[in-house]
Amino acid sequence: MMEIKLLKKVDLEGSTFVEGFPGIGLVGPMSISYMIDKLEMECIGYIQSASFPPLISIHKGEPMYPIRLYYSKQNDIVTMFAEFAIPLDLVSEIVETVYAFVRKSKVARIYSLGGLPITPLPGQGKASVIYGVASKKALASEMQKAGLKPIVEGVSTGVSAMLLVKSKEDDLDNINMMVGVQPGIVDPRYAEAAVQCLNKLLKLNIDISELDKEAIEVEAKIREIIDKHKESHETYKNAVGDSGPSMYA
Repeated sequence: MMEIKLLKKVDLEGSTFVEGFPGIGLVGPMSISYMIDKLEMECIGYIQSASFPPLISIHKGEPMYPIRLYYSKQNDIVTMFAEFAIPLDLVSEIVETVYAFVRKSKVARIYSLGGLPITPLPGQGKASVIYGVASKKALASEMQKAGLKPIVEGVSTGVSAMLLVKSKEDDLDNINMMVGVQPGIVDPRYAEAAVQCLNKLLKLNIDISELDKEAIEVEAKIREIIDKHKESHETYKNAVGDSGPSMYA
């Protein structure tokens, strides 16, 4: 059985939920980890499941579950930080678990962060384009103001995709943000682009000047966890690697 365990009681009604499970470019984990640090978010819970890999994370000498919930009361933001990619056979269950929590907590909006594999055009340089798709047409102008390039046609997979379609069914505000990334490359600039976009959407003022160093540390940690999981769970190889969950236009 998969369930979210809260370490303390918090009132999340009307709050914003931000998620970004590991996938191509590791955009979500790098961005969310930095966001947690700069907003001084408090760990309020974790996801527990017997189906998860038999591993824990150790931070500052403290053992922790690898998928955790953090909350900023000042900014009214709750986020989910995951240190391993979700195996394909568990995507549906984790979506049901997370979405049930969002609805029960009366969260007002969801933002999902991820990567979109693209091939840079000649002369395009290294600037990251951020693509977006929303659960409602009414969110189009908001996306445009934040600099998101709308996806008109495409296919989406993974946790973020399923949360998006559930949000559409329930008329819940949900915006998927996907940073254009080069397959096989993890670059802190991808996270910088995502955090800058979140600054606009959530009216935050997160300084990205130290993101380079911290993003590299997060990447190394997640790569270590993925490698350890691969050693003990052969089937996990089907859910991780450079071709992680993504969307293409």
